[in-house]
Amino acid sequence: MLVLTRKVGETIEIGTDIEIKVVDVKRGEVRIGIKAPDTIHISRGETVRKTDR
Repeated sequence: MLVLTRKVGETIEIGTDIEIKVVDVKRGEVRIGIKAPDTIHISRGETVRKTDR
């Protein structure tokens, strides 16, 4: 697993067409924005794990 430190407004690029941006950090929570092609399925990990049971 790659672990990165980012500040609000900074991004992470995955390939040439996926961008993850730190939108806000407060009270121990991080808000992120994800730009990706419509063909990429994005879901929260806890919802995927819940349906795997």
